[in-house]
Amino acid sequence: MKKLGLDATDIRILSAVQQHGHLSKTRLAELVNLSPTPCWARLDRLKSAGLIRGYHADLALERIIDFTQVVVTVAMSSHRKIEFERFELYIRNLDEVTHCIATGGGMDYVMTVITPSLAAFQRLMEEMLSADLAIERYMTYIATRQVKSSYPNLAKLTTAS
Repeated sequence: MKKLGLDATDIRILSAVQQHGHLSKTRLAELVNLSPTPCWARLDRLKSAGLIRGYHADLALERIIDFTQVVVTVAMSSHRKIEFERFELYIRNLDEVTHCIATGGGMDYVMTVITPSLAAFQRLMEEMLSADLAIERYMTYIATRQVKSSYPNLAKLTTAS
């Protein structure tokens, strides 16, 4: 996929939206040190280019409900494309799986799973194993507390090293 040519102002706009979410035209312009109309035009261009997927609230889930968070690594028994596609389609349709990345090395996937209880997590894993997804083995790691949850610093990522 071709990368969109971004300048420092575009990066400041994206960083502000990433950090603060949906902002008023005036507030965004203040944060990026640009007048409101050109700032909003740039934001529209960035949205149209598909660089902003959406706006989300960062909920304090632990203050709302009791839940179990588990990190799961999955090794596939087959490395055929069709098996990966079947697994990934299945995972995309599970609300309990909040993050899933494909990895190289010893495991094929690393997922974060959030369920109401450990028993609910176990039922979910049994359903996945019954779904014929070519899972050879999986390992679970129960999260005991969250130490950090953030997004990468876009400005640091875009600077040449």
